[in-house]
Amino acid sequence: SPQVQPFLPQWLAQPKLVQKRIKDNLCPLRDVPGIHPRLLKKLQMNGIESFFPVQAEVIPAILQSASNGYLLGRGGYRPRDICVSAPTGSGKTLAFVIPIVQVLLDRVVCHVRALAVLPTKELAQQVSKVFNVYTDGTGLKVVLITGQKSFAKEQEMLVQKKVTGYCSLADIVVATPGRLTDHINQTPGFSLAQLRFLIVDEADRMIDDMHQNCLNQIVRAAFQGENYSGSNMLFQRTKPGPITAASSCSPQIPLQKLLFSATLTQDPEKLQQLDLFQPRLFTSVYSEKNGDGTGTEQDTNNKYTLPEGLSQCYVPCDLNSKPLLLLYFMLKMKFTRVLCFTNSREASHRLFLLVQAFGGVTVAEFSSRLPPNERRRTMKEFEQGKIQLFISTDAAARGIDVKGVNYVINYDAPQFIRTYIHRVGRTARAGQTGVAFSLVLRIQERRFLRMLRAAGIQDIKKHPVKGNWLKPLVQQYEGALSKLQKTVK
Repeated sequence: SPQVQPFLPQWLAQPKLVQKRIKDNLCPLRDVPGIHPRLLKKLQMNGIESFFPVQAEVIPAILQSASNGYLLGRGGYRPRDICVSAPTGSGKTLAFVIPIVQVLLDRVVCHVRALAVLPTKELAQQVSKVFNVYTDGTGLKVVLITGQKSFAKEQEMLVQKKVTGYCSLADIVVATPGRLTDHINQTPGFSLAQLRFLIVDEADRMIDDMHQNCLNQIVRAAFQGENYSGSNMLFQRTKPGPITAASSCSPQIPLQKLLFSATLTQDPEKLQQLDLFQPRLFTSVYSEKNGDGTGTEQDTNNKYTLPEGLSQCYVPCDLNSKPLLLLYFMLKMKFTRVLCFTNSREASHRLFLLVQAFGGVTVAEFSSRLPPNERRRTMKEFEQGKIQLFISTDAAARGIDVKGVNYVINYDAPQFIRTYIHRVGRTARAGQTGVAFSLVLRIQERRFLRMLRAAGIQDIKKHPVKGNWLKPLVQQYEGALSKLQKTVK
């Protein structure tokens, strides 16, 4: 029977295609029009000479949507919301940091005008770091709220109480959802009434039920207007409706949403919840059948793009041989800089202890139970090559930009295609090469391959490892196991 084609809104059906091949399509900084000389200088000081394709398309789009300052878009119109779907490591962060800093350069009074919401502390930290680099010396203030400092301390960073009322200490806030909602509800004087940009990174994660509430609260707070006396009522915002003579007499700061994701949902109902305004979609997630970047109609089932330089393999195995396979890769095949994923914190911790007890491999674990400073330290040591094997859960690793990962090993095969995309996207970043190995139990094999095929991933190779290659490791492995059981007891 013919499949029913889902009806896609025009903007989803006809997106602006962005070149996938990063290295062949670098765009010299000077070729992207309209960037402030000050920011160009900053970029060069940071060793950036050209933009990635996503950046070259999205930066001008955001700048153009604010070409009349941040009050209105072009010709007095409300600027269109922007969605960007591009693989991990394609430079999404800079694509919003540069234009937002530029638009805010000439602001006079400090108000929260840009808010970036990220699903994890690490990601939020990473983004605020980039904002700090580009706001340095501009007078713009970036505040990070992720619950790593006490609530009171964060409140002090956000607002100051003066005789005349509260004033904002932040132009740009970078936050995780939970902590942000706490401040919206409990911090006096924390106002989003002047919010101009709402950036939702890893948007598919944020549309999920648990965070949807957070997005609703942000929008509600943005359209509340100022509640406390002493502020001018000029910019009281109402939710946008039809334009009437009355509604157009007082200028309103528009709230523009910028969504970024490696796996933007194509589900119109989910996107409906985001209440986007005439959105534009930029995507490098498309197929290249026709060679001219158009792709054919039948070919739209390649929903996800993986980094260009990535090779993928899977190893059919049974449960008992999994740890041996990992040790074999590390010790016999001499893999270096390996990021290894398990499906739970417990599995991750157990595997870490086991490899440690076996010896011969510098190993670290990365999980949400470690304090942030320890996580940062291990990441640094991994990047410096002091740690060869980094064992992690998905929660810890989502979106993290770990430099120089040569191999990703899926110790536990991921259950969802998105998880797979995000994991293997930790290697082969920014045009480098990398290899992803998945250890797949024989009973999972068919489902695993079916899942990849459904996402249009054809080029994964079977990589069997013979049992007798693992034999030499068995005796020492059993020793390590008994050592481990003693410590666990």
